[in-house]
Amino acid sequence: MKQMARVRAWSRRFLSRAAGLCCASACFGWAVLLGGCATSEEAVKKSEGYYQEGVASLSGDRQKAFVSFQKSVQMNPNNKEARYALGHVYAGQGKWSKAEEEFRAAIKIDGDFSEAHTYLGRILAGQNRWDEAINSYRQALANPLYSTPDLARYHLGRALAQKGDLQGSMEVLEDAIVVSPPSVPPAMTHLELGRVYLKLGYTAKAREVLKKVTTLDQGGEYAAAATELLARLK
Repeated sequence: MKQMARVRAWSRRFLSRAAGLCCASACFGWAVLLGGCATSEEAVKKSEGYYQEGVASLSGDRQKAFVSFQKSVQMNPNNKEARYALGHVYAGQGKWSKAEEEFRAAIKIDGDFSEAHTYLGRILAGQNRWDEAINSYRQALANPLYSTPDLARYHLGRALAQKGDLQGSMEVLEDAIVVSPPSVPPAMTHLELGRVYLKLGYTAKAREVLKKVTTLDQGGEYAAAATELLARLK
């Protein structure tokens, strides 16, 4: 159930990101053409058409979307959004190596593609490849134009905690909770920070943050987890 919930959450984030990248994608295609790439104008247009078709189908027919994204990449291997989309679908299928391949291909096309760096980090973390994941999250955050830095910081904070760097994790998560508007549910980020405070022995800070989680997520799973942790502090 948790895995399916993650897949649905990834799909929602992907669709939101895709809508914002439509114009950027078209501009990228023209940049490729003007740069003298061998990909023809017709192929670039067809690739973009297949990509948009895939985005439109993703929430209702994942298989149809998958085929559209594949066609998009076949028409234009330099379509970074289509590469990212394929990686997203592969991730939802649990095909980690395929997803990693597509995200790395997208990053090779655009080294500042922060969303791909972050998603790659999540794929690596899912395989306990923590050092590589941490590097990917930091690459994402190296781009000052990254529009959702709290997402990378949240995952970086979790990865650093896994590696035993609680101080680093705390600092990253503290940065994450002040990002506005947030792309990660605030209760989710505050809960992770509360857990780190507890591990560091910062009881007062942990209590303050965890109480905030119960307010931010009344009746929800994060509030329930925070309530359980608060009970240990009494």
